[in-house]
Amino acid sequence: MAIPNYTYLKLKIPGPNGIITIESMYEHVYDCDVECIEYAKALVEVETLIVNLDQLGSEAPDSKRRAGTFEPTEAIKLIPIDPTGSNDRALRISATLDSK
Repeated sequence: MAIPNYTYLKLKIPGPNGIITIESMYEHVYDCDVECIEYAKALVEVETLIVNLDQLGSEAPDSKRRAGTFEPTEAIKLIPIDPTGSNDRALRISATLDSK
């Protein structure tokens, strides 16, 4: 039973003691309009991100690789952690690094 008037920014509702009138200001309406436009732009950006994530997710990873494995892309050199020790622990560094 409410009657909105968009021209005068008023909403009239029948009440128990007569008509209830709700008014607004043009500045408030403008702020709400700007907020709605920014929200719509954000929704479009989110939808674009979701589509991009779906496309990335559809690319099948190599089934032979496990997460967390390290495979060097170039030649490596093994440097012992403790040259005087007897254990076989060593660091792997690139063989093409400068001596510095």
